[in-house]
Amino acid sequence: MICFEDVVTPSPEEMIFVIRGMRNPLNSWNRGDSRAVIDGDYVTVPGDIGTAAADDPDGFTLGPNDEDLMRRLASAGTEHRKFMRMMPVYVRITAPLYWWKEADTYKIGTVSNSCSTMRKITAKEFTLDDFSHEHLTFESRKLLERTIALLNDYRKLYLEYDGLSEEDKNNLKPAISCKKDIWWQMIQLLPSSYNQARNLMLNYETLANIYHQRKNPKLDEWNLLCKWIEELPYAWLITGEVNDP
Repeated sequence: MICFEDVVTPSPEEMIFVIRGMRNPLNSWNRGDSRAVIDGDYVTVPGDIGTAAADDPDGFTLGPNDEDLMRRLASAGTEHRKFMRMMPVYVRITAPLYWWKEADTYKIGTVSNSCSTMRKITAKEFTLDDFSHEHLTFESRKLLERTIALLNDYRKLYLEYDGLSEEDKNNLKPAISCKKDIWWQMIQLLPSSYNQARNLMLNYETLANIYHQRKNPKLDEWNLLCKWIEELPYAWLITGEVNDP
């Protein structure tokens, strides 16, 4: 299971900035033909600013000259397409821990804020939907359900531990000698199919690396991520397609 939410792609202002930088090496800003309309004013790559037509909606229009240069640089390799590193993509991804373990390979160009399993493992009762289980057999699902029930037993004990009498606490020993022992049971018992949410800041160069390295993997989550990449604006920079999907 993998879920993509709160996707934010490059703004019109950012696209103008990126294309101007892309044209810096040859000082070819005057060949730029893209334009952004922001709050009723237009801004162009060459640096022109003016008042847009009354019916001209806010947004970004990629010109054919700029598109051609972007395509040529994108296909020329990472050392030539540095502009793609300046095209940010923000997304909230919810996926199982076994997928995040592989995704953590992509450190360069990635910033992540994750939900804390260590701190918040007792924040809510565990349910089957907290885990990726779509490929489990009947027997495997039953085993996961028993694990979830045991996790909830430990969670309940953890939350109630401070209110137990000394006699009840002594009855838990030697296996459970303090509250942290209960926490360890949950942390080390938690299956890798547990779904965790992270807010990521990526860029088009990082996404290109992911797309070409993980296009046909065993994990369904990578296939779904590649399909999501194909639906982004300017995905042809990554996929090499002639036109946007």
